[in-house]
Amino acid sequence: MKLHYQISGDGPPLIILHGLFGTLENWGSQVSALSQCFTVVSIDLRNHGRSPHADAMDYPLMAADVIELMNQLAYPSVAIIGHSMGGKVAMQIALNYPQRVARLVVVDIAPVIYSAHHEDIFNGLFNIELASLSSRTAADNQLKPYAADPGIRAFLLKNLYRKQDKSFGWRFNLPILRQAYKNLSLAPTGPPFAGDTLFIKGKNSEYILPRHQVAITALFSKATFKMIEGAGHWPHAEKPKIFSSIIIKYLAHQ
Repeated sequence: MKLHYQISGDGPPLIILHGLFGTLENWGSQVSALSQCFTVVSIDLRNHGRSPHADAMDYPLMAADVIELMNQLAYPSVAIIGHSMGGKVAMQIALNYPQRVARLVVVDIAPVIYSAHHEDIFNGLFNIELASLSSRTAADNQLKPYAADPGIRAFLLKNLYRKQDKSFGWRFNLPILRQAYKNLSLAPTGPPFAGDTLFIKGKNSEYILPRHQVAITALFSKATFKMIEGAGHWPHAEKPKIFSSIIIKYLAHQ
């Protein structure tokens, strides 16, 4: 699959992968900071953003998509940052194609199976009546009963766009995301990755817990950990300067 991507900056190549319902645009502030030191390739994963839609969706397929792009760009190996679902894609790349990963950064996710916890979000998104929708404000009001946090709603509604006929549509492939959700809850699998790996956790997030350390170290023997105070599941957006400083220092040693 030919993924949509953007390239910024100059230096060693660094690929950045977003999470579920996200797009490469979610990394705007980090791209600005990191492109001072790296050639940053930010990607829309399949069924997200401006990348193609497909009926099949799992971590091996998404990992292969990224490898295809690396081949297209003639990158023998890269550093990779992945957040949440994108972190699982990044881990799958390292497990399946270890020679292609110079350094790995996994943001607020562990290589474990997570229980379903996006049902309200899916229900809210499907509840938005696109055919009669008149504005983003109307979409926000329709989504509000399912997502009380205005920041979450703003994040989700960034995927809403106007078509040429002025009607609204979703950038992401909403039916397939729901259909593939069980696959996306699974853990990446494969032979252990022996390369350098950094796991970054937002202190207020529960996506990485002490009990996950066994699973992490079983697959990533050189794993190191950083915790960002005052951050939740989106530490790159909540504490951007601290996050980019951690990344730059870590990747400077590759």
